[in-house]
Amino acid sequence: MDFKIVATTFLSVFLAELGDKTQLMTLVIAGTGSSKLSVWVGAALALLATTTIAVALGEIASRVVPVVWMHRAAGTLFILLGLYYLWTAGGTKPA
Repeated sequence: MDFKIVATTFLSVFLAELGDKTQLMTLVIAGTGSSKLSVWVGAALALLATTTIAVALGEIASRVVPVVWMHRAAGTLFILLGLYYLWTAGGTKPA
């Protein structure tokens, strides 16, 4: 096991999920008085399932598409999404 990859992946996912809508939804569910352990298990299993799907698809994609092109596509997608969000945020009116 490559612990550098483990640490990089953990830090990347951890920072990406902070304040994300999934975390906020989990916070709301936990705040309803439901079993905290049940909420934790459900959220952990959901993250495990989505991560499993991402790893499997990444493995399949890396057999077909060179990794450098996956990096370029991901970078381009992030830039385009960022520009889209900046562009559409300019048209929103404060409440």
